[in-house]
Amino acid sequence: MENFSANSAKSYIGKNVNLHLKDGAVIINVQLTGIHKGSGKNSLIEYSPCGNRRTTRIPLRNIAWAELLNPNILQTSRLKCY
Repeated sequence: MENFSANSAKSYIGKNVNLHLKDGAVIINVQLTGIHKGSGKNSLIEYSPCGNRRTTRIPLRNIAWAELLNPNILQTSRLKCY
């Protein structure tokens, strides 16, 4: 499996995803809002939780992979994040 990189993160910007971290934790149902490139491996991924405008940043090196969520399932539930 390839490492999660800034190039692969670009394809998820503006979409709802689950972020799977390298320590086994999962950050569920967040929308990726941007990438902040730093020097070397110090890039940050910016995301906002569902229904919240406040953004949070996490180091790119802590993310193992991102799981794209199906927007059709989110539309039928009460949690709308658009």
